[in-house]
Amino acid sequence: MFWHKNHIRKWDSTFNKIVTLFRNIINMANCSSGCCETDTKKQQHSHQHNNEEHNHNHGSSKIGLIISLVIFFSGLILDFWIKADWFTGNVWLRLGWYFVSYILVAFSVFREAFELAGKLDFFNEFSLMGIATIGAFALGEFPEGVAVMLFYTIGEMFQESAVSRARNNIKSLLDVRPREATVFQEGNWKTIAPEDVKIGEKIQVKAGEKIPLDGILLSEKASINTSALTGESRPSSIQKSEEVLAGMLNLDQVIEVETTKLFENSSIVRILQMVQDASSRKARTELFIRRFAKVYTPVVFFLAVLITLIPYLFVENYIFKEWLYRGLVFLVISCPCALVISIPLGYFGGIGAASRNGILFKGSNFLDIIANVTTVVMDKTGTLTKGVFKVQDIIPDNISKEEFLSVLSSLESHSTHPIAKAISQYYPSSKSPESVEEISGKGIKARIDGRQVLAGNTSLLKSFDIPYPEELDKIVETTVVLAIDKEYKGFLTISDEVKHDAEVAISNLKVKQIKTMMLSGDKDALTQNIAKKLAVDVAFGGLLPEGKVEKLESLKKNPKEIVAFVGDGINDAPVLALSDVGIAMGGLGSDAAIETADVIIQTDQPSKISTAINIGKETKKIVYQNIGLAFGVKVIVLILGAGGLANMWEAVFADVGVALLAILNAVRIQNMKFV
Repeated sequence: MFWHKNHIRKWDSTFNKIVTLFRNIINMANCSSGCCETDTKKQQHSHQHNNEEHNHNHGSSKIGLIISLVIFFSGLILDFWIKADWFTGNVWLRLGWYFVSYILVAFSVFREAFELAGKLDFFNEFSLMGIATIGAFALGEFPEGVAVMLFYTIGEMFQESAVSRARNNIKSLLDVRPREATVFQEGNWKTIAPEDVKIGEKIQVKAGEKIPLDGILLSEKASINTSALTGESRPSSIQKSEEVLAGMLNLDQVIEVETTKLFENSSIVRILQMVQDASSRKARTELFIRRFAKVYTPVVFFLAVLITLIPYLFVENYIFKEWLYRGLVFLVISCPCALVISIPLGYFGGIGAASRNGILFKGSNFLDIIANVTTVVMDKTGTLTKGVFKVQDIIPDNISKEEFLSVLSSLESHSTHPIAKAISQYYPSSKSPESVEEISGKGIKARIDGRQVLAGNTSLLKSFDIPYPEELDKIVETTVVLAIDKEYKGFLTISDEVKHDAEVAISNLKVKQIKTMMLSGDKDALTQNIAKKLAVDVAFGGLLPEGKVEKLESLKKNPKEIVAFVGDGINDAPVLALSDVGIAMGGLGSDAAIETADVIIQTDQPSKISTAINIGKETKKIVYQNIGLAFGVKVIVLILGAGGLANMWEAVFADVGVALLAILNAVRIQNMKFV
């Protein structure tokens, strides 16, 4: 009797200590989520559950995890190595020991499970882990219950770290916004926030400083590093009156810039916002996995119940504890974490890799589309050629050269087309045209000194029934013709230079067995000449904007064709919108490019087209590898667990192991080199 009372007192003392310790742990956990924030760095980890985002706090779990690991492994040593009778023979002591280790890592999981239950979401990874581990404790499998929760938490921390790294990589690539601007106000230079600078104000940028706002260079010249925006580390030389963009780095001297946009409308702010918004435009694979997880988790719960109860009807020596254990193993291995986190992480990595290469994807869905592209259709001017035109031959007809150039230049000064700019810069004119009308794809009509004047291509003259020499149609170079009062007055030729990497760009696409097509509003002879030089498969010249649309529509009649169109994002807006994926070249400062295109190549390098496709293909490969890995391992262990051939240790290591492998595979793309 004495022994019995003494035993009860010891048990009661142990129980009271456990309860006290439990209360302290709960208080510590509550404190760590609020009052201890200054002591412990809080880390947020987000998942998608049934189309809702949830954050579960791992702030205290770095310290809690270490304590939990120490207690857990101490228990394992006492249980299986030292085999101390005072420990192994005392069920309540073992329960208390492992329960302390358990609650340190399980608290945040149960908190998430209850929060989701309050939103009527009962079937999720948190409730799945909670039920499995409580079941293990109920069966007396204390170490296994702790192991499941402990290694699940470790896996979650790795996932949080990987997602955080992917997000930070993207943000650090583009978040180069200067924090202050030196502006000339009231006769003095003042340092203020870029948000307070107005359009038209003069700002000063010292050597080594970033340009805070978009503007026009007032200084004679500047050496600028654009690597933060374009991925190109070599300096660029900017001349007076040329455009500079926020985020560019001034290299060698103090420069002055006149602002042309407010800070919130600057290129770097809009591009950064676009990249941050890219995560909201999900790829089809991501959407499928999310919908799948929504159905998958409740089905897993139901199957675990069936595995536990159904054998009662068929198995002769049915032991509830044994079949409950199998059901719990089934629950542990069924956790969809590897799929839920590694798929979006793969796309995050792809978007980040593209950003490092000067390519912006507006959404992960475009990574999928570009990976499947079968034909790349390209505009000629500004895409394959530099779009920097120079006046070559001037051939006036029944008019002086000076008058010819003066009239022509006065008209072209009212157009934003690169050819028009080249002419107006070559021979500035003081004439003031009236009733200026730009005729899409053909040229300009206006009145000068009471005369009707036409300037453009030969199609413009044809539409007004104005005769011109037939040899003009045989000239390969770009020609600009002039007519005054319905009389032909001569022409001049314009030259454009093919980009240095244009041939490589076409060659890279052909290696991937992607067909190439060039569409141009320029004359067909010139278009065919450049196409032959670059080995473009098919080329069409002399096309108006609607003609380009017709060619693309004809191509898309074949349902197997996935078409990418590459243009400047301004003149080609209709075709960019019609294509499966629209790619804007050199669209860094172009509002139309950012608005219309799905992918923006920030440099003027057509070779980046194949780089974008490579990144899309590599991202898709990684995503499918992760899906195959996760499903493959889980199906095998699920079958083994249901058959009683896998225990909870193997289940948790299989679950955490496959999640970590999938995460490591997903982050791999962030370190890849693309050409």
